[in-house]
Amino acid sequence: MSRFRGGRSRRRAGGGTHATQRGLWGVARLVSLVTAVIVGLIVLGIVLVLLEANRTNELVDLILDVGGFFVEPFDNIFTLDSRKANVVVNWGIGALIYGAVGALIIRLLQR
Repeated sequence: MSRFRGGRSRRRAGGGTHATQRGLWGVARLVSLVTAVIVGLIVLGIVLVLLEANRTNELVDLILDVGGFFVEPFDNIFTLDSRKANVVVNWGIGALIYGAVGALIIRLLQR
């Protein structure tokens, strides 16, 4: 870490200091983790519905409730004949959109 006299840090070509760039990379890693957890919960919820997991089990109920919270804006985009098909399509769309938006945010932070 080279420093000029007076304690000022050297600016990088992108205009930010090295410390600022490291901070943005840390935020990008946090966004990546949050995105992975949300998408993972949604996909796990899809799998639980497909396998007809016991909804009276507290863990299954919790995962489906949390997944349902995140996909609520995407619920009933398509109305299909079965509940399984509804969950796969609508929750799948939600997972794809969360993944895409998370990836876009991460990419912008890493510039």
